[in-house]
Amino acid sequence: MTASVLSDGTIRRLVDDGQIVIKPWNPSLVQPASVDLRLGDSFRVFSNHKVATIDLREGPAANLTEEVVVTPDEGFVIHPGEFCLGRTEEWVELPDDVVARIEGKSSLGRLGLIVHATAGFIDPGWKGTLTLELNNLTRVPIKLYPGLLIAQLSFMALDKPAEVPYGSPQLGSHYQGQEAATESRYMR
Repeated sequence: MTASVLSDGTIRRLVDDGQIVIKPWNPSLVQPASVDLRLGDSFRVFSNHKVATIDLREGPAANLTEEVVVTPDEGFVIHPGEFCLGRTEEWVELPDDVVARIEGKSSLGRLGLIVHATAGFIDPGWKGTLTLELNNLTRVPIKLYPGLLIAQLSFMALDKPAEVPYGSPQLGSHYQGQEAATESRYMR
């Protein structure tokens, strides 16, 4: 059995019915098979001066990143080759029978900005803002501003609701309910 990607009309209906939550909701951001998402104001930058290496057997060191919150006027500069975390402005909640994928906007990709390095899958039951894994592949700095159209979110229907959705106590879902750009909780 194959999953179906949800169309614009189905996305609008599921949001209007409260089955999918996107706050703030702006129906004009619905595309043919996705919803555009905006960049939030929270970023996490790596504190390279504090840690010599990330040892995945021991887990990421505490205080590996520092949060930076910016205003729409000042923006945030991501330098060439730099990796940092950002977040979406939108809070997203998925029902137990829908998964989502976040992808970068093609116009930004053509400028050398990667929006998610590897973690583009959002489980059924998810609630929170989405952390973006931002990378500047160019040789020039890129200035980002809160509110910028940064990504698109597509949705797929499951064949039946998940038996143990994200956020269930037995899963130990590390990121459920996150609001700011959230650093790795790999070893927790």
